[in-house]
Amino acid sequence: MLVSIRGVYRQGKVELLEEVPDAEGTEVVVTFLKPMETGVDLAERGISPEMAADLRQRLLPFEEDWNAPGMEAYDEL
Repeated sequence: MLVSIRGVYRQGKVELLEEVPDAEGTEVVVTFLKPMETGVDLAERGISPEMAADLRQRLLPFEEDWNAPGMEAYDEL
């Protein structure tokens, strides 16, 4: 089983933010992420604000399909 679950590290323990069915006794790997900031650091990704705006505009036609019921199945691929 390979599943990613978000959690928070507090006082020496990892608190999972979602239920994990049938995972009792499963080995885990914990990866610490940088704290999330508001927005995305475009410069860190080599993208200018203009490039990001252009990309957002070009992807808008796909938004309805992307958010359609059943598309969450692709999240697990």
